[in-house]
Amino acid sequence: MKTPSAASVEMVRRLVGFDTTSRDPNLHLVDWVRAYLDGHGVRSELVHDETGKKANLFATIGPEDRPGLVLSGHTDVVPIDGQEWSTDAFSVVEKDGRLYGRGTCDMKSFVAVVLAKVPEIKAKVRATPVHLAFSYDEEVGCIGVRRMLDMVARRPVRPYACIVGEPTEMKVIRAHKGKLSIRAHVRGFECHSSLAPRGVNAIQYAAEFIAGLNRMGRRLATDGPFDHEFDIPFTTVHTGTIQGGTALNIVPKDCSFEFEFRHLPAHDPRALLAEAVAFARRELEPAMHAVTPDTGFRFEESSSFPGLATDEAAEVTTLCKAATGANGTSKVAFGTEAGLFEAAGIPTIVCGPGNIDQAHKPNEFIALEQVALCEDFLSRVLDSVARRA
Repeated sequence: MKTPSAASVEMVRRLVGFDTTSRDPNLHLVDWVRAYLDGHGVRSELVHDETGKKANLFATIGPEDRPGLVLSGHTDVVPIDGQEWSTDAFSVVEKDGRLYGRGTCDMKSFVAVVLAKVPEIKAKVRATPVHLAFSYDEEVGCIGVRRMLDMVARRPVRPYACIVGEPTEMKVIRAHKGKLSIRAHVRGFECHSSLAPRGVNAIQYAAEFIAGLNRMGRRLATDGPFDHEFDIPFTTVHTGTIQGGTALNIVPKDCSFEFEFRHLPAHDPRALLAEAVAFARRELEPAMHAVTPDTGFRFEESSSFPGLATDEAAEVTTLCKAATGANGTSKVAFGTEAGLFEAAGIPTIVCGPGNIDQAHKPNEFIALEQVALCEDFLSRVLDSVARRA
């Protein structure tokens, strides 16, 4: 079994030790990283959120007047609330060839290896720069990276490619699904449950709408469109939360629920949303308005990110295949910030250490061998960048 360097393992320990749950600030981690880079003579720039309590970090190693390669990762992690951990989630425990802790897999180990490689990057980079791009709030809708990409777009020279180090077991991922998340609110008309026909039951109308979403999902699973290179080869429709009502003997006035489309890169999720909204307007609201006009559905987008579809022949695809020794590439259902980099005109591949099945779980871990494989991968990538004219 390959073992990683002590420098990378120590960097994983340091980064996991910062609790950067998405609901909380990340500046304690970002400030530490910035000081670390300063110590290596690398200047970095922060791009804050509107509160000033969170920030992206963008740094360039090498010349700034030529297109470079971006190494990208997010700094936030999902909550540990309600999970049964065997250890302190924010203190790395090494056991049986694994590193346990929140974010070890998703995705502080990649960021740690990149930071541990800074001396190597400085030694190898001459003509082609390497950019480090570390974002906030990826876990709640890929929010922070958008501000950073706005900043990158204003620069006179755009990066030529990007590698996002989400956990793929070091497999080269050139495509993933996008997501459109919607929050819906149903306003009904409350009355005593013994007089139910005189009210408008918000929960029941929400249930009818959700049943319509289920029918849409079954249709997509049967009729497509399909891309059989994905593990789930069609666009999916999912309802994840629902709240409503006050008491059993009251016809509920309000009901809220959330649903999402996980869509193939070429499948327009807003066309599916328009179809669902049209169903509510046409089939459900007329009966609601017949009781009282002050009822109906309201929809708002809560988050979205585009799918990724990088060409098999793209330079970054060829680069990552060579660096991993892979003959082919894969496509995955989970989403990343990579689609936003691609939408900004930066061809992007997802490739990083760890298995996505370990993400977001109690006792999250990464195998030490995966960290070592990531080190080897980045060294080969840097060798290729150094040879790029």
